[in-house]
Amino acid sequence: MTDNPFESATSMLDAGRSVLAAQAFSELMGAELERFEPGSADLRLPLRPQLRQQFGLTHGGVVSYLVDNTLTFAGGSVLGPEVLTAEFKVSYVAPAVGEALIARATVVHQGRRQAVCRCDVFDVTEGVEALCATALGTIRSVREPAARDAD
Repeated sequence: MTDNPFESATSMLDAGRSVLAAQAFSELMGAELERFEPGSADLRLPLRPQLRQQFGLTHGGVVSYLVDNTLTFAGGSVLGPEVLTAEFKVSYVAPAVGEALIARATVVHQGRRQAVCRCDVFDVTEGVEALCATALGTIRSVREPAARDAD
């Protein structure tokens, strides 16, 4: 038996979409959960003028939001829904100027209470994807450890 409620959901994607819908900031951003399965998650963000900076490029904070949330979904897919980001580092490799961003995160390593995840963010222009950022982060479970987990 598993401690991860996502695994017992009728549809893991539907459960993840419910979690995303409960995040007011994600609603404001317009993020969409496209894929959510054990060990990975994809979030898509349609870009609009309000998400760009003064040079017309997507603001770095928008890319960081997408990294943070996608890493957390990937980590939560193996640790359960009660998780928070402990840290992440993002490297911006190219400006994002397209119609949408898609972030794809995978679990690199999973322990009992944390998961290390990688995320690549792609700028999408007319269906063509180009890498614009890559990140590595640690996601931590915030639920109380079971007695067997206590040292």
